[in-house]
Amino acid sequence: MGNQRDTAYYDLFVTMVDYSCRSAQLLDETLRHFQPSELRAKLDELHQLEHSADMCKHDMMHQLAREFITPIEREDIIGLAQEIDEVTDNIEDVLLRIFMYNITEIRPEALEFTSVVVSCCSALKTAMEEFHNFRKSTTIHGSIVEINRLEEVGDKLYVDSMRKLYTDGSTPVEMLTWSETFDRLEGCCDACEHAADVVESIIMKNT
Repeated sequence: MGNQRDTAYYDLFVTMVDYSCRSAQLLDETLRHFQPSELRAKLDELHQLEHSADMCKHDMMHQLAREFITPIEREDIIGLAQEIDEVTDNIEDVLLRIFMYNITEIRPEALEFTSVVVSCCSALKTAMEEFHNFRKSTTIHGSIVEINRLEEVGDKLYVDSMRKLYTDGSTPVEMLTWSETFDRLEGCCDACEHAADVVESIIMKNT
């Protein structure tokens, strides 16, 4: 029974990241096939994914509150769950900004960004699928390195996107709305890296 309980935490981590991946894919598809009239429905769909991810985190916290022995430190379980939750929250925040600011045309740079976000989430999921075996895994470190690399790609894309926004004759309103949106897109990559950093810290403490 102890092994089953241990595995349950790792399974829930994977489930949480799967919601992040599904959210990233929905965001990417929504912006690539952008229809302003469908934005409200897409936002509702994305919010439902975010809500399901929250419920998954609550299930984990409920289980944690009832157990004395855990496979890794309780603080690490809580911290990692929070960081993964932030990934999904940040993805929803991107579409929320586009809706609130009534953006009607998607800049090409945003599509480059969503592609990076999808890749970041995919790499994080790969890492979490190996997390239960982190003491013996030969691949989890590579996934963490890949997330760090993608976050650097996101950083460069952010600088280039903001530079283009402020030099291509955009209106003041476009500068305001897209500055906020690019901030949120970069935040998605940062959130993935923060989760990966927690995983790396846990591995360092337990091996």
